[in-house]
Amino acid sequence: MSRIKMQNVRICFPSLFSTASFGGEDTGKYDATFVLDKKEHAGIVNEIKAAMNKLTKEKFKGKLPPADKLCIKDGDDTERPEFEGAFTVKASTKKRPLVLDREKHPLMEDDGTIYAGCYVNAIISLWAQDNKYGKRVNAQLDGIQFCNNGEPLGAGGIDVDEFDAFSSEDEELSF
Repeated sequence: MSRIKMQNVRICFPSLFSTASFGGEDTGKYDATFVLDKKEHAGIVNEIKAAMNKLTKEKFKGKLPPADKLCIKDGDDTERPEFEGAFTVKASTKKRPLVLDREKHPLMEDDGTIYAGCYVNAIISLWAQDNKYGKRVNAQLDGIQFCNNGEPLGAGGIDVDEFDAFSSEDEELSF
């Protein structure tokens, strides 16, 4: 395993206090996706790629698995505007990761400190998978530390004034 420290990266889709679900099914894993700006985080991206190359030489005789089997993805290949100009790294673990505030105090879900769109410091460990499920390079989520607030993702919503178009009188509906 190769341990990677990512500083001041944006977090998306965090499932840090309870296991994630996919398609209505519990995955049994805690996970998060991290957004690494291609320019600002170039050093971290290079470190991840170097670690992947080392794992590939050791485990897969130098042949890197296809891009869809890697923990790092080019955000420009997605249709998500928040990933443009960035790479994304998805990391997961079966054991609840360490989640801390700036002062290294443990955080709980009720604190609401970690949210989709904030910035965190994260520690992940890359590892090579070669089993009946195929060959992949995965990232294990080891720990998260809150770093800075950011624009919340998925906060959207509508403005209360949009309801002005509706009549305030009760109207009887007939079908």
